Amino acid sequence: MTPKSLHLIISGHVQGVFFRAESQKKAQVLGLKGWVQNLPTGQVELYAQGDEKTLKQLLDWCKKGPPQASVEDIQATWDKDFPVGSQFEVKHR
Repeated sequence: MTPKSLHLIISGHVQGVFFRAESQKKAQVLGLKGWVQNLPTGQVELYAQGDEKTLKQLLDWCKKGPPQASVEDIQATWDKDFPVGSQFEVKHR
């Protein structure tokens, strides 16, 4: 099975609320590869690869995020080709 790719731009109160750390934990539990990072705009960018069903589980989680977060919008793009490593990591700018 060919892995799918999911690229997300998450808006709202999503920085300083453990969004990156918690999304990393969720992605690792789901067995996904990829990364998550804060953007200078106050948004969080996430890129993940895995099977479609598992990626949808991560997307559903991102719609709420951790308890301290307030997600207002998610821009989702499927099948974007971003390079990823062998695990899911938090990137720091």
